[in-house]
Amino acid sequence: MRTAVFCLSLDTIANLPCNPSIGGSAKGQLVSEIDALGGEMGRAADACLIQSRTLNKGKGAAVHALRAQCDRTQYHLYMKQCVEAQPRLEIKQDEVREITIEQGAVRGVVTRLGLFYEAGAVIIASGTYLDAQVHIGEASFSSGADGVLPAIGLGASLEAAGIKLRRFKTGTPARINRRSIDFSVMQEQGGDETITPFSFDFGGNLQNQVMCHITYSNERTHEIIRENLHRSPMYSGRIYGRGPRYCPSIEDKVVRFADKDRHQIFIEPMGLKTDEFYLQGLSSSLPVEVQEKFIQTVAGLENAEIMRHAYAIEYDCCDPLELYATLEFKRIGGLFSAGQFNSTSGYEEAAGQGLVAGVNAARKCQGQELYILPRSSSYIGTLIDDLVTKGCDEPYRMMTSRSEYRLLLRQDNAPERLAKIGFQLGLLGKERYEMFLDSNAKVQGEIKRLKKTTAKPTAHLNEILEARRTTSVSSGVKLADLLRRPQICYGDLAEAGFGNDELSPQLKAKAEIEVKYEGYVRLQLEQIQKAQGLEKKKLSADIDYKAIKGLSIEAAEKLNLHKPLNIGQASRISGVNPADVAVLLIWLTTRK
Repeated sequence: MRTAVFCLSLDTIANLPCNPSIGGSAKGQLVSEIDALGGEMGRAADACLIQSRTLNKGKGAAVHALRAQCDRTQYHLYMKQCVEAQPRLEIKQDEVREITIEQGAVRGVVTRLGLFYEAGAVIIASGTYLDAQVHIGEASFSSGADGVLPAIGLGASLEAAGIKLRRFKTGTPARINRRSIDFSVMQEQGGDETITPFSFDFGGNLQNQVMCHITYSNERTHEIIRENLHRSPMYSGRIYGRGPRYCPSIEDKVVRFADKDRHQIFIEPMGLKTDEFYLQGLSSSLPVEVQEKFIQTVAGLENAEIMRHAYAIEYDCCDPLELYATLEFKRIGGLFSAGQFNSTSGYEEAAGQGLVAGVNAARKCQGQELYILPRSSSYIGTLIDDLVTKGCDEPYRMMTSRSEYRLLLRQDNAPERLAKIGFQLGLLGKERYEMFLDSNAKVQGEIKRLKKTTAKPTAHLNEILEARRTTSVSSGVKLADLLRRPQICYGDLAEAGFGNDELSPQLKAKAEIEVKYEGYVRLQLEQIQKAQGLEKKKLSADIDYKAIKGLSIEAAEKLNLHKPLNIGQASRISGVNPADVAVLLIWLTTRK
């Protein structure tokens, strides 16, 4: 499709205005899914990596998650070049002020320069810029993130079209100069010895280039914050937007977790060619002089020179209950939305939605059926399903606990789950898809070898087993059965002489995880098959649920509001109970 992307400033494409890091708990899974579908985020993170860590290593593989600290400037330039080089995509530095709608469908957009662009579909991805207001203590002013101008006119156009807007807020900590940090009193936080890339076909050599550090707030820090809470716009009443529960400001932490005498602070570099450091864990909207005072109570930051002060930002966004799972507005054909405009938080959540909205905008223009990622397929599908069926009253953040299928939706198997879908949708190129097929064939071949090969009991093998505190063997045992033992890893089999030197470390890890999780995955696949029966029972958008006898009043109201696409989606709507689902199933059966 011929496409245009409108930016308030070309210098802020992929700007990473908060922490220049990609991934994290549940977010790393999202990035791997984006990559498997053909998106660019994982490839960009690998290209701009300065430190990589796998989180939750002490837990099972289902919650392992990559987190990459990136060079902020390099990431921006990489992605800017990426979109500039994309065929049939035009980059426009201009502000969209109005979306033209005729007879309930999008016709195009009008910009601040008075230009009209005809379009068969439009995607709103306004981030935190829509009518944005920055707050630092008693100072408040109209601004987008990082000093960029806000988007002013679009909100009125959306409200005139019947889209209900609401006010959310987020925040960011101060940035300080490297020369003012005493790293010697802080705890070092290094990267992984062996780095796993986000992109499944990455062929380069990734290296950690920086050291991150950890320090802590203390009782004096908290005392200063408590003494000045009345000057925080969050607590004085000047901010009324809802903030993210799972990414609280330091003021929130001090109030909500009053029993804690300290909180972790991560000192992370912004890039290789800058001396700016990011203070993760110290987001704030307190006045400048208060920020300086409490920051300088932290060990290692006694002489901190603040380069950019922390701030809170309020912005307008939509209620995702107004969207289908395709991310198209229910009442306006061809109008889609993605990212923080959909009441989410985070770069990764935004990118996953953008991919789905982009696919469906193109399919809408081509007259094709729109595509829905089921929640059983991915964290992206779970994220969108949660948004459009359950809604949210604060910025939504993805977490592994939000998925009932998290044993199946692991970071390591994202290509196995989604590469075929990406290829069929035209997102994943043939060359990359064939590379996936080749590596997957190697993994499946290794799993077959592990299941067929018998290890004979030897003194060396039993010595390894006993060292790992697991039972020795007195007769032949399949390698797969040994690998299923919690104490044994693939490296132990290799030490015993049963490894496969032809496989890369990533492919060996994939084979190991698949063998260990095989039984759990089988159970989850059975759960998914049962759930898919409800997903296949379609519901028309023109059903009047108040006319269906037996439904509770609340269920009828919620169903009329949400207009679910199938019984499975209806069952996940708050206020619709199992008895209501039974009524709907009977009602559908009587109408064949």
